[in-house]
Amino acid sequence: MSDHMKRLAAPRTWPIKKKAHVFVAKQSAGSHSIESSMPAVVVIRDLLKICDTAREAKRIIGQRDVLVDGKAIKSPKAPIGLMDVITVPGLNASYRMLLTSKGKLTLVAIDDSEKDWKLCRIEDKTIVKGGKIQLNLHDGRNIILDKNEYKTGDVLKVAFDGQKILECFPMEAGATVLVSEGNHAGNIETITEYVVISGPSANVVRFEGGFETVKKNVFVIGAKTPAIKLPEVEN
Repeated sequence: MSDHMKRLAAPRTWPIKKKAHVFVAKQSAGSHSIESSMPAVVVIRDLLKICDTAREAKRIIGQRDVLVDGKAIKSPKAPIGLMDVITVPGLNASYRMLLTSKGKLTLVAIDDSEKDWKLCRIEDKTIVKGGKIQLNLHDGRNIILDKNEYKTGDVLKVAFDGQKILECFPMEAGATVLVSEGNHAGNIETITEYVVISGPSANVVRFEGGFETVKKNVFVIGAKTPAIKLPEVEN
């Protein structure tokens, strides 16, 4: 796998200047897709803007000066993706990776009330030893429970300390969501109907905005109001 790619070939979700240089760093393989994440070196230089060059960004990472979801990152290629929380202790600052209203990845500054947890979507569930339920979440983490009490598509508010589930936001009518993929990526919408389709076709989510999309494009961010601070709407 190449360490770089041409900037012109970078995903549309990346908020970088396509013609500033020929190449840009490429993230390592991980739980986040290339469209929903960026390599740490680019996030530090281009989004946080706490340095001017990739070399300086790599030095900052090498000094363990940047935390993602409460843990120091070690690799410049580490993917930082949707809903990840980035903390820079030296600046006493924390941010959450989200999407702008135009579907671009962005960092939203958050306060202490939001920096120790994140929202995680349940991608699927498996039964493991002892009949327990393993929840497989969108960021690659797994949580094992005694009871089967959550559904795929539901979003959990998970504390970094011990992966404690603080709250659940179900995929259901009335929920506030972020459209994370598709033509309406970046939209904040309210679900009017969640339609379960029998057979191989994907379940459909309908919104007050008058459109619909498939379940995988939807990320619940609150019951009736957002549980997280959102980016300002772009004109």
